[in-house]
Parts: sequence; structure tokens; C-alpha cells
Amino acid sequence: MSELLALGASHKTAPLSVRERIALTDNAAEPLLHELVAHEAIGEAVALSTCNRTELYLMVSDPVEAESAVLALLARRAGMRPTELLDGIYALRNCDAARRLYRVSSGLESMIVGEAEVQGQVKRAYEAALAARTTGPMTNKLFRAALVTGKRVRTETAISAGRASVASVAVDAAQDALGDLTARHVLLIGAGETAELTARALHDHGVTTMFIANRRRDRAIALAQQFGGASGSFDALPVELARADIVISSTSSPHALLGAEELALVNGERHGRPLLLVDLAVPRDIDPACAELPGVTLLDIDGLQAQVRRHISVRQAEARSAEGIVEEEIQSFAGWLGSLEVLPTVTALRERGDQVVAQVLAENEGRWEALGERDRRRVEALARAIANRLLHEPTLRVKGLDAAHRHARLQLLRELFGLEDAAAAEAAEQPAEVRRLRPR
Repeated sequence: MSELLALGASHKTAPLSVRERIALTDNAAEPLLHELVAHEAIGEAVALSTCNRTELYLMVSDPVEAESAVLALLARRAGMRPTELLDGIYALRNCDAARRLYRVSSGLESMIVGEAEVQGQVKRAYEAALAARTTGPMTNKLFRAALVTGKRVRTETAISAGRASVASVAVDAAQDALGDLTARHVLLIGAGETAELTARALHDHGVTTMFIANRRRDRAIALAQQFGGASGSFDALPVELARADIVISSTSSPHALLGAEELALVNGERHGRPLLLVDLAVPRDIDPACAELPGVTLLDIDGLQAQVRRHISVRQAEARSAEGIVEEEIQSFAGWLGSLEVLPTVTALRERGDQVVAQVLAENEGRWEALGERDRRRVEALARAIANRLLHEPTLRVKGLDAAHRHARLQLLRELFGLEDAAAAEAAEQPAEVRRLRPR
């Protein structure tokens, strides 16, 4: 039987130094998805990577084999041994895996509880997997239902009231560190969604002088025009670094854009003026060694945790309501998941009964030499009637299982009767070429 498997690491389980090494930049997701579904134990795959998490949602035929393969793959990408990743990686199956994605989409697993941006990130991750043709019935159902759940949570609760985000928290942290921001010159590196949220938060705090640097000049120009700033390419960074009071960076670059040596050269032109660096990118845009330069303060995504605590108490009541909605939706998913297994489980159970009858008859064949053909048929019919009578009640109960418990009880039934072992043995007896061609 196929299972849903989620593997990942988040800001709750792994430090930034680990998360940035397994993060998926814009061009890395598609090759990874194709590599995943090329494995014989993995049939579908969606990859979700944000500043606070990298998670893989997979439909697998063998969860243990798939988990081992994915861990090795992530470790290879990170340049680490699999054992070094183990402490930060979580692995969830079936409804637990679905619950994780539902909570992520609803903002319940975000550093800023209730942040709205994560739902868009979930949607884009799903669309990217659709474009890569690595989804299927299981992941299609999962992600569509998760997006519906996220929408319900935001419609039916006030968990996103105030529209707090990592960007707004970063600006709050800057205000705490420097006081009034209205006279401060801000340099934004990047012009994506996070940069736009940051520019809006700065504008709301009265910042009137900001410079937006980005590889794509058209995007930087549009953002600058929207919030009254100036724009330019990365070539302008040395001049703007000398002018800036605050630098906030949020690109999707796989490598650091601002190194300690480059900043040290600029620092001499600042004449001792303090500089606040805020790095919202994963992988990081700013070399951590910059924090060692005189007058420089550096905050990364994990360094904003203290600021985040202010938002937690405000949203706890709404989070409880949101969790209730998530559990309602999970029951629906559990019912759907269980319905996929009822017929195959009943069929496998009946086949196991037939196998037992055939085995007992074969084992006793030599003892019935005196039996005529008619009596032999009677013995066989009696044996099959006993097996059918024994399996009749379990079959009825399996078909009548309620949605909330169906999947778990079907799994238990398959384990008790060894139905998974039988299927695996049958597959192992087939030639390797046949096994490779079997649909997953």
C-alpha cells in the first residue's frame, strides 16, 4: 500500500546553519523533484522551501526505504553526513504528514503565527511540482485540501489580524535598536515578496529614504516607485552601504552577497556610524563574520526570535480556533485516505483466506488417498466455508469503519494478517524488469 510521507526541517528543529544548507533556491527545486520520483520507492513529490523550513511531501511504496533515500539525498546536497542531519529532520506519515502541511498552510507552524505569506508559498510549491509533473492523486488531494484549510483558517479566525510577517518584525527590531526610523537611510537588497513587505513596513514607519538594489533592475524600479525610494543594481552597493543606517537583505541567492572583507572596506568611509544589518534570507545573504566589524550589528532570521515573542500571546486564542479547523479538515482527509484502502484491504484479506485454505488442503493431500473426488470437493467446500465465515464479520466491520479511524484500523488489520508481507513477497518473486514496470 502507498503511504504519504513528509520529511523536513524547520526553525523549531534545526538551526539556521543547517536549514540554509538544505534550502531550495529557485532553480534547485525541479531537479530535486525529478531525482526523488526517479527512485523506485517514491511515486509523487512536492518540495516546500521557505526561510524557516524545507519540507518534502512524498507518496511512497516503502516509507522506510524512501526515508533513508531522502535523508541521504538531503545530506549529500548539504555536504553533511546523514547522521549529522538526523537531529533536525522530522519524518511524518499519512494523517500526521497531512496535519503538518495543513498547519503550515494555516500559519500555525510559522515563526510569526498566522503570517499570510506562507499560504502563497505553499501554493507556489504545489504549482512548481505540477509544472515538473511530479504530483499525482495523493499529493494533488493533499495540497488542494491544505490550501482550502489555510483559507478557512484565515476567513473564520482573526489569526492574521495586523498582517504581521517576518518583514514587519524585522522593521520592529530595527526600531527597537535605533529608535525613530524616519530619518534613517535604508538599503534593501532584493526585490521579491519579502522585500516588498519590508518596504511597506518601513514606509508605514515613516522611512522616506530607501535604496533598493536588485539583479533585475525593472523589479527594483517598480518597488522604489511604489514606496518613494531609489533603485539600482548590485554595482551600487558599495556607495549605498557607506550611506546606509540599516541594511535588510532578502534574496534567493545560493551564496552570500555581502562579505566581511567588502564591508570592512566600506566601513572606513562611515566614520564610526553604527550599521544595523538584518538578513532575512535562507541561505544567508550576509556573511556572519560581518558582525565582528566595529559598529556593526547583525540580526539573522533566527536572531529575530525575541521580537517574535511579542506576537505569540496576542494570537494564542485565535491559534486554538485555527487548530480546531485543521482537525476538522484532517478528519475529512483521513476518511478519504481510508476509502482508498478499504477495497484493496478487503480483497487482500479474502485472498489470504483462500491461500490458507489452499495451503492446508495441499499439506493434507497425502492423507486422503481413500477419499473419492466427490468427498474431496466436499472437504474443500467446507474449508472455504469456514474461512469465509471467519472473515465475514471483519469484512463487514472494515466496510463500516468511520472516517476518523478508518486508516489506522486498516493499517492494524493489514499488520495482524501480514497482508503487507504477502504483497511484498509476491512482488519479490517477480522478475526485476516486471517490478520496475509496475505502476506505483
